[in-house]
Amino acid sequence: MLKQMDINCDMGESFGNWHMGDDEGMMPHITTANVACGFHASDPVTMINTVKLAKQHGIAVGSHPGLPDLLGFGRRAMNITAEDAYAYVVYQVGALQASLAVEGMKLHHIKPHGAFYSVLKANEELAEAVAEGILKLSDAPMLYWPAPTTAALPTACKKRGIRVVGEIYPDLQYAADGSLVIQRHKHETDVAFAASQVECYVKTGKVQAMDGSLVTLDAESLCIHGDGPNCVEVAVAIQNRLKSLGCKIAPVMA
Repeated sequence: MLKQMDINCDMGESFGNWHMGDDEGMMPHITTANVACGFHASDPVTMINTVKLAKQHGIAVGSHPGLPDLLGFGRRAMNITAEDAYAYVVYQVGALQASLAVEGMKLHHIKPHGAFYSVLKANEELAEAVAEGILKLSDAPMLYWPAPTTAALPTACKKRGIRVVGEIYPDLQYAADGSLVIQRHKHETDVAFAASQVECYVKTGKVQAMDGSLVTLDAESLCIHGDGPNCVEVAVAIQNRLKSLGCKIAPVMA
């Protein structure tokens, strides 16, 4: 039985007048925010306002760097070099760190977005470069990564002594091998299933796959997507379930 779980959400992904996600609705129900840094989404005003909102709610803030692809929301693959990957992380995290500094806050973690995550899952050369960047960006660096944390980037981070925090996704489905089944179009989450999935993980360290089998994962945080049509309802139900289990809800500490 786990004694504590973190709840995180991707935020600050609007751009100018274009709105993405219910940041205001979700912020009271999470403990950690992954804030976009301007490459796949966000802009300077959006980033600063998201940091201010997080501060108002006492939320820990991490960086959510992506590929430089606003039009494709960072979900299209790009052929980049290790030098590119390193620079992309340093540039984006640095922008968020400045936004945090003016509010008297510090960076909590780094969590790659979309296609950037996908390439760092398998490409060891790029993963080594990004891990080196993460190491140099914080005195207490942490990587958030979908469990299992055995892919190229978390492996490179662990090798450098960087804290790796695994995540589960109660608003997505799992395949029998533990991989996530990514939605192509957002739809309402089965709230009862999401809450029961969290309870199953807290009690057993396992999630239920689509075929009914149980998959063991290594996670300390759960991620709820803030752009789902009933995301706030999902977040409230999960919070209530964790409280009923006597599981503390708090950010992961480095």
